[in-house]
Amino acid sequence: QVQLVESGGGLVQAGGSLRLSCAASGGTFSSYAMGWSRQAPGKERELVAGISRSGGTIYYADSVKGRFTISRDNAKNTMYLQMNSLVPEDTAVYYCAASRNYVTSWSVPAFGSWGQGTQVTVYS
Repeated sequence: QVQLVESGGGLVQAGGSLRLSCAASGGTFSSYAMGWSRQAPGKERELVAGISRSGGTIYYADSVKGRFTISRDNAKNTMYLQMNSLVPEDTAVYYCAASRNYVTSWSVPAFGSWGQGTQVTVYS
């Protein structure tokens, strides 16, 4: 079972940027599809970005398209989420997720392993 640890969250002014990282251990990182999800208070967890094992397929939720960029470095067992043009609505706990299965439908239930989350707060 892969273990996932997020880092890079924090407090940022609207319009600013943050870069999240997810370090994986305990499994063969390149055999997992990966994703970033977020959960705001009182809201359901949503998948905001996903990336296939090789990085050849990428998914973004409409709410972050054009502002967020997901990437992975299989040699470093690490995934990233570059978040630009942040808005207060992006405030949430962001979770790293992994799936050993081939992902055909990018959604939260597609993932079976989760990190502990990192808080992102965007203020106006």
